[in-house]
Amino acid sequence: MTKRRGNHEGSIYQRKDGKWRAQITLEGRRLSFTAKTRRECQDWIKNTVNQIDEGLTYSSTKITLEGYLDDWLTSKKASVQESTYIHYEQLSRTYIKPKIGRKRLKDVRPEHIQRLYNRLQEEKVGVPTIEKVHIVLHSAFSQAAKMGILPRNPVTATIPPRPTAKEMQIYDDSQVSQMLVTAKGHRWEALYQLAVTTGMRQMEILGLKWTDLDWSRQVIRVERQLTRPKGICTEVRFSQPKTKYARRSIALGSQTIQHLRTHYQNQFEEIQVAGENWSDHGLIFTTSNGTPIHPRNLLRNYKALLRDAGLPKIRFHDLRHTAASLMLNHGIPVIVVSRRLGHARPSITLDIYGHFIPTMQSEAARLMDELVTPIELHQNCTETAPKIDLS
Repeated sequence: MTKRRGNHEGSIYQRKDGKWRAQITLEGRRLSFTAKTRRECQDWIKNTVNQIDEGLTYSSTKITLEGYLDDWLTSKKASVQESTYIHYEQLSRTYIKPKIGRKRLKDVRPEHIQRLYNRLQEEKVGVPTIEKVHIVLHSAFSQAAKMGILPRNPVTATIPPRPTAKEMQIYDDSQVSQMLVTAKGHRWEALYQLAVTTGMRQMEILGLKWTDLDWSRQVIRVERQLTRPKGICTEVRFSQPKTKYARRSIALGSQTIQHLRTHYQNQFEEIQVAGENWSDHGLIFTTSNGTPIHPRNLLRNYKALLRDAGLPKIRFHDLRHTAASLMLNHGIPVIVVSRRLGHARPSITLDIYGHFIPTMQSEAARLMDELVTPIELHQNCTETAPKIDLS
């Protein structure tokens, strides 16, 4: 009984340097905390006592946020794509550890995390990056709470800055035609054709292999995506598509198939010229020696194409939005568009692209007008109503 009282009792005293010191006993060992004010020490004792009541152990009190993040990232590596792991590690190393990494994990409170976000904003770190820092911290602390290291996740009480939604930019029918006309004869002409007719993501297109293409059925399968982790420039890596729904089959039109046939023939000739210098990965779209196309090089070529075509600049990813808008504006059912894009549900497609269906809205308005228009019923004025005897 005495030992349990020790776990719920603490002492506070002022040191010679003017700072305040709080101490509390846990499992027969002493925990200490130093602050500028007595109130901070009182709050620390109260918070620690609550954590003890909820299962805090002495060993867990020695874990720093920095050390915990290292362990968490190691375990996370087995459950996420390599590129995701590398991105999480970079965010932790660059933005989290230098600021609050030395704090004991159990002592990290919502105000510490909130101040981190505010400080990053003051240092002109982009809002999307801060939001990703929030995602990393929330996931890490959530795991700590599940494992019983912490009683609760302090990140849930914070408010990260939200990025301003960017207006979606797309091309209309004539602009798409203008882009493809300009791309005629280019070694990646089929790539641009595929982008605007299927709405595939950039890394999905760059990860396509000839074995994914069924010539007779005119169907292409999305089985993987190209991955180039930071710091690795030469090694070719592939990963699973973004989600399980992104692994899909997409029907192709005859024109797109013809573009791919021409591309296949051109690639065959390149292989003959390159000989032993050809690096064969079975990819549909490659560099001149068979290696995967680096996204940076594709972007450079894409920008030059738009400049030559005299078109306004939009992101390569906006070609995916363009494909979606063209399909929806020309009456392709939402469920079909959703499956071609690899969305989990048609509702996601509608949430993103619903405003691209003005013609359907107009048709709905016209139809509803017709359905609810009142129809007057004219009675014959010579007819008399039957008399009812109420006696």
